[in-house]
Amino acid sequence: MAQERKLFGILAHPVGHSMSPIMHNEAFAKLGLAYYYHPFDVPPIHLADAVQALKALGIAGVNVTIPHKESIIPYLDHLDPEAEAIGAVNTVVLTQEGRLKGYNTDGAGYIQSLRKETGIELNHKKVLMLGAGGAAKAIGVYLLKEGIAELVIANRTKEKAVRLAQHLKRYQERRADKQAKGEQTISVLDWPLVQQTGGEGFQLIINTTSVGMWPHVDQSPLALKGLGSDTVVSDIVYNPRETLFLKQAKAQGAKIHYGLGMLIYQGALAFKLFTGYEAPVNTMEAAVRRFLEENR
Repeated sequence: MAQERKLFGILAHPVGHSMSPIMHNEAFAKLGLAYYYHPFDVPPIHLADAVQALKALGIAGVNVTIPHKESIIPYLDHLDPEAEAIGAVNTVVLTQEGRLKGYNTDGAGYIQSLRKETGIELNHKKVLMLGAGGAAKAIGVYLLKEGIAELVIANRTKEKAVRLAQHLKRYQERRADKQAKGEQTISVLDWPLVQQTGGEGFQLIINTTSVGMWPHVDQSPLALKGLGSDTVVSDIVYNPRETLFLKQAKAQGAKIHYGLGMLIYQGALAFKLFTGYEAPVNTMEAAVRRFLEENR
């Protein structure tokens, strides 16, 4: 009997830079699945129609990225508790009942990758996070789950940073039975002040913004200062592999964490939600690395 064919994809705007089609199609081929993954460029004005089309066309699942991770939520039928806590979705699955269920694999994928590359123990660490979008929400929730001592958020638009801090504090309160009151602090640092201090005094500094992404490779979100070997600097931008931000960190002796790992591991978790199979992680990573090397 012929294998069931399924269509998957990614909703983004723009979508041309996405590595997800390359990564997932290679993984489908590796496992011999008759599935195909397609990039869908969906401007925000058409998001509601695009989500309805998933049901109408029987598209089995999609990933979701900038600028739709938060705005897609009202159009879904169900949210996984993790996605609900985070307040952002990066994976949507069409259930057997024909309902759309939203998940978030960003935070878990990020932590898996961070640990694998740096060996960092997050318990009691002081963390600076640059940016306040959907990825920052997911990473922030997981940092708190991992028991960091302090999370400081900085964003060019301070109001967004304040909203994220409030969101994470509400999450923190809901799990107060698991965390002693006052054990973790969440605060906002003004953008000019973080630029002045250069991130000195933090054990983990994370860029969750798109600053430094190709083709703007000569840009960095922060001129880093006063780092040492006890600091880990992380960037979720994966193209180029080593951003200017990470080059600055390496020059000062800090450990660095590449954005490619988060892309691979969040994709691997989404792959299992899509297919029920464990993802061929090495195949997915090799596909992305090969593409990036060929298109420098």
